[in-house]
Amino acid sequence: MDIKYQNLADHLQAQLAPIYLICGDEPLIVEESCDLVIAQARARGFTERSVHHAEGNFVWDSLSQDAASMSLFAEKKILDVRVATKKFDRQASEFLRGWVEDPANTAAEDHILLLRTGRLDKKQRTSAWFKALDKIGVTVVIWPVGFQELPRWLRDRGRTLGLRLDTQAAELLAARVEGNLLAAAQELEKMGLAGMEGEVTWEDVVSLGEDTSRYNTFDLLDAVMTARPERVARMIGALREEGTTLFAILGALNSQVRSMQDGPPKWMPRQRIRMLEEFQRRVRQPAAVISEMGVIEQQAKGQLPGDAWMALERLLLRLAGVRQISLPGEDQKILML
Repeated sequence: MDIKYQNLADHLQAQLAPIYLICGDEPLIVEESCDLVIAQARARGFTERSVHHAEGNFVWDSLSQDAASMSLFAEKKILDVRVATKKFDRQASEFLRGWVEDPANTAAEDHILLLRTGRLDKKQRTSAWFKALDKIGVTVVIWPVGFQELPRWLRDRGRTLGLRLDTQAAELLAARVEGNLLAAAQELEKMGLAGMEGEVTWEDVVSLGEDTSRYNTFDLLDAVMTARPERVARMIGALREEGTTLFAILGALNSQVRSMQDGPPKWMPRQRIRMLEEFQRRVRQPAAVISEMGVIEQQAKGQLPGDAWMALERLLLRLAGVRQISLPGEDQKILML
């Protein structure tokens, strides 16, 4: 049975399944969902828990041996298995299908199998072992919380802490913790500890005074390709302050622009293919972009005059869709490529 993580608590109140598979890109939500399963299982007498790490030379049959051995102090056990996504191989498939076919493992009477892992691709989610688990157990697939969805996620989580974030407060906090749900949870808890009960405003968020955004080069390129110049300007400044080298950004951008001539790989998610196709339509002269990156590289090496970081920022903003940029004291305008 496939359920959303938002409905997991209600499901657990009503029943306890013999198998849970919780997977996804958001470690915080994966961990909290697993904690819900463990807490409800313990409330129903599953007081012993054994933790297994399915990586390296892990032997899946060891789970059967663990399930069969009970301690003197507990009659019910949770088998908590942390699985690397690449470990769902043929051995795992055979073991999991065999586990499902054994009646002793499907009644949730003396042991529960809890599998937690990262993002599973489409092939894995349509595999025989996944369908077998879904048939008698519960699968919870957790998708990334996107930038547009993050304010709502913050408001919903805030309500569980007695906080009512208004629209502007949620949007500002989303900008601060963008892409980092753990930081978001910590900021909300900080608000509660600071006594921000009831409605939380934009001014309240500002008063926290700490920007917990964490970016990398690929986040920056995604902002460029999705035509979000405000994010580009904020992120490039943050990356520079954090010590990211200009050459790392140039190298990633160069690789992306050069690959445009071949088109997006067919294995990419449809949403990302659309993003790359839109970026390709916007950048009408890739050769000119590559040439300009060469000039910026020479500036960074001191071989040509000019501020390389400023030149890079202006290039990225143009690639993000800014039609023209003029600097104070300059008459010349840089037009979109």
